[in-house]
Amino acid sequence: MLTVGIDLAAEAARTAVAWLDWSAGGARLDRLEIRADDGLLVEAVLGADKSGFDCPLGWPDRFVDFVTAHRAGHVQVPEGLAGRAWRRDLALRVTDQVVHEVTGLTPLSVSADRIGHASMRCAGLLAELARRGRPVDRRGRGAVVEVYPAASLKRWRLPYKGYKRAANLVALGQLVDALQAAAPWLDLGAYEGICRASDDATDAVVAALAARASALDLVTVPVGEQDEAARAEGWIALPTTPLDRLRPSPTGG
Repeated sequence: MLTVGIDLAAEAARTAVAWLDWSAGGARLDRLEIRADDGLLVEAVLGADKSGFDCPLGWPDRFVDFVTAHRAGHVQVPEGLAGRAWRRDLALRVTDQVVHEVTGLTPLSVSADRIGHASMRCAGLLAELARRGRPVDRRGRGAVVEVYPAASLKRWRLPYKGYKRAANLVALGQLVDALQAAAPWLDLGAYEGICRASDDATDAVVAALAARASALDLVTVPVGEQDEAARAEGWIALPTTPLDRLRPSPTGG
C-alpha cells in the first residue's frame, strides 16, 4: 500500500507532500517534497492508494446559505440567537464541531480564517482530480480523506502543539523523536533531517499516517445527519486506535 500525506497551504512555498510505502512489517518514507505545486500534488494522489489532505474539503452549509442570502439581501438572524452563538454554525462545519467535542481542539474556520485561501486551492485540486477520473467523496470514502495532524497526534498520545514555525525547532525535533519511539517501524530514511527542519514536512508525514488509518477503517466516520452534511462540507477522519495498529504484518501491506 502507498499512502500520501499533503500539508496544503495556499501557495506551493508552504506545501509539503509525503509518500509512505507500507510493506514487510513497516512503513518507509519513500519521498518527501516541500514547495509542492498543483501538478505534483495531483500526480501524487493519482499514484497513491489513499491520500490524506490537511485542509478543509468544503465550507459549512449554513455559511454557503448565508452568503447566498446576503447576496440577495435576505439575511435573517435566527430568533433567540445573537453574536457568537449565531455565527458558530457559519464559521464551523459539522466535522469541526465533532472534532472539538472529541479532542478539545478546534480546527481553523474555513469561512472565517486564512485557511480559506488553502481551501480555495484545494477546491481546484479536487476539480482536477475529478477531471482526471478520480472524483473525491468528501466524507473520506475513496482516494482522498481529510485529516487533521494535530488531532491525530493527540489521539496517538504524541506531542501535538508548540512545534510550528522556525522558532520552535527544538519542539519539532522532540515530536520527531516521540514519533520514532512510538513507531520504530516507521523509517524516515534520508528525509529525517527535513522533518526536523520543517513542520510542514512533518505534518505531511502525519497526514500520510492518518491516510493509512482511514484506508484500514480505523477512523471516525460520519453517521446519521453528519453523513449528509459531510457530503458537501467534508469530514475530518480521527484515528480510533493506537498508532501501532497501522503497522502491516511482516508478510503483507
